[in-house]
Amino acid sequence: MASVTRDVDATAAATQLAARALPTWRGVNHLALVTPDMDATVRFYHGVLGMPLVATLMAGPMRHYFFKIDESNTVAFFEWQGSDTFRKPAGWPTHHPLQFDHLSFNLPDRAALLDMQDRLRSAGTEVTEVVDHGMIKSIYFTDPCGIALEASYWETDATAQPAGNQHTFLDPNPVPALRELLETGQVRWVPQTDLVDAPVGIS
Repeated sequence: MASVTRDVDATAAATQLAARALPTWRGVNHLALVTPDMDATVRFYHGVLGMPLVATLMAGPMRHYFFKIDESNTVAFFEWQGSDTFRKPAGWPTHHPLQFDHLSFNLPDRAALLDMQDRLRSAGTEVTEVVDHGMIKSIYFTDPCGIALEASYWETDATAQPAGNQHTFLDPNPVPALRELLETGQVRWVPQTDLVDAPVGIS
């Protein structure tokens, strides 16, 4: 088990982190999701969505499969055979304890979004019309295990804008951390977290 020094001043840590170079993130290496049926998952992600299955391995007794989204970007699934699934629309609150809502895959432009919409419909997959979120345009659909999915393209790419761009920060009542970023260019404190040895809040 890893350890962490807990006697860290949160304000000092925020200042020190703000002075360091930003990490060089390159998209999503993999987002790990769960499926009770890897076969259906392969057929949907590889066959319907056209995301090549690029790696498979075993994580203990579980299959762990990776589907390519783009260079170095994948979505991965653990197969928990016999696990329960449920369905919920994207953005719909639930009383079930969740830390995941939906996954949005990035596309380059409207033509690619419409092509994906047509591909989904051609596969018999129910899909929404294009939804206009302002800077993002999206379609919504569901995988065979009930995971809410979105395909989107940036009308105004927030990742290409300067920090604090008012065209991409659209919350009329921003959280304190965003106010701090807008006012000073950094957050005033950072949270500290602990590793978990066993499930918490779920059985």
